Amino acid sequence: MPNFAAFLSYAFVTTFTPGPNNILSMTFGTRLGFKKALKFISGVTTGFAIVMTLCSYFNLLLFTMIPQFEGFMKLLGAIYIVYLAVKILKSSPEETDSPVDKNNTFAVGLLLQFFNPKVILYGITVTSNFITPYYKAGMITFIFSLFLAFLSFLSTCSWALFGAAFQKFLKKHKNAFNIVMALLLLYCAFSILCS
Repeated sequence: MPNFAAFLSYAFVTTFTPGPNNILSMTFGTRLGFKKALKFISGVTTGFAIVMTLCSYFNLLLFTMIPQFEGFMKLLGAIYIVYLAVKILKSSPEETDSPVDKNNTFAVGLLLQFFNPKVILYGITVTSNFITPYYKAGMITFIFSLFLAFLSFLSTCSWALFGAAFQKFLKKHKNAFNIVMALLLLYCAFSILCS
């Protein structure tokens, strides 16, 4: 029987801390409002559910492949996160149709999950430590995957709502906001490469 307190604390902390999903959700919430950010959030949630399901079902296979692909995935994910940071930094406060806004799509949210090392490593860690050692039934692991995707949905929604709630303040201080968000993304990329 897994330690549910440890499982829930790990899942909440990892899901709600800053990462590409949460930072981009807040950026879209600030720039476009919560309703429009839902396109990206729904893509994140769907992609997150798929990645968690794959991690659950193919946990043993992933562990044998990770030594060969871990460095490549980290580098690819870090490069993509740096790309997003540069896009956020380059967007001007007055832009209404910035390159960042064009990334507010279901497809970008979904695809980001497959290049987001935080999500992949989180999926491997949470499933290998808390799910697959105790539950082998396909339906149970799928339910855990849906639960983790629901946590992701709550997390990205809360970050987008924060951005939307403080939209006027954040737009007034847009340059500083863009710099802070880009620095957070760069920190994510750096921590991925150093882990």
